[in-house]
Formats: sequence, structure tokens, C-alpha cells
Amino acid sequence: VPGDAFGRNYLDLDRENGMFKIGELRAELVIIEIFSMYCPFCQREAPKVNALFNLIQADKQLSPRIKMIGIGVGNSGFEVDYFRKSYKIEFPLFPDEDFKIHKLCGEVRTPYFIGVKNTPGQKPIVIYTHLGGFESPRGFLDEMLKRGGLEK
Repeated sequence: VPGDAFGRNYLDLDRENGMFKIGELRAELVIIEIFSMYCPFCQREAPKVNALFNLIQADKQLSPRIKMIGIGVGNSGFEVDYFRKSYKIEFPLFPDEDFKIHKLCGEVRTPYFIGVKNTPGQKPIVIYTHLGGFESPRGFLDEMLKRGGLEK
């Protein structure tokens, strides 16, 4: 659970600490970025990822339905916080210092994006994966909306 009030409010989580599952988030689509503070590609993509987040937040129909989180593989809380501040990341980032989440994701290279469809009463389903950066934040969002069945 994010340590700050914004992160808890953004993810709509009631508790203040502990682990959570993607299925607990009240969002129809969760976009997960697997990144590393030390990955030059992740650093280069940060402005586009921020633009994607801002596109979602600016759309009042989409913002309550889509959430973004980042997982810093092999990164400590300090390193994740440094990445957040350095690249002005506004969505919650979580450390994966011991690589547990990274292993569950198949030890993918970074940056890696995962789109998860979240339907109440059902298991979350991975609907999209993407290795590397993306050309256009708008195009990436449109692809996620299409695959998640959330087109306007």
C-alpha cells in the first residue's frame, strides 16, 4: 500500500499499509510498469509514461476506471523514491527489492508494461503486455482501451 495519502486515495485503498492484490483495486483496468531506476530506457520513457498518466487523469470518464502503478525491480524504497522525484512520477511506485514480483512476472526486461482487466467477482486477467517504450501515449492508451473493452 502506498505510504502517502495521495497514493492511497488514487488507488482507493482503505488501509494504510500492507500488501494488496490487483483485484482489490476499484479500477476496471490497471496499467503496471515494470521499471528499474538504473534502466536508461526507463529513464528515457518516463516523460511518455507521465504523459500517459496525465491523459488518463484529464479524462473524467477514464480516470476513475484506469489506474497506473510502477514496480521498481531490484530497487529499494529509497531508489524508487529517487526515481519518482527525479522523473516527476505522479502515480504510485513500489519497490521490489527482493525481485519477488519480478519473478512472478517472468523476469521480464525493463521497461515492461502489463494491462490487467479487473472485473468484480472475477480473477484479474492480463489483456496486454508490451516490452520497451511506446511511440505515442495516446496510441498506447487507445490500444489498452481496445483490449480492455473500455472504448468510449
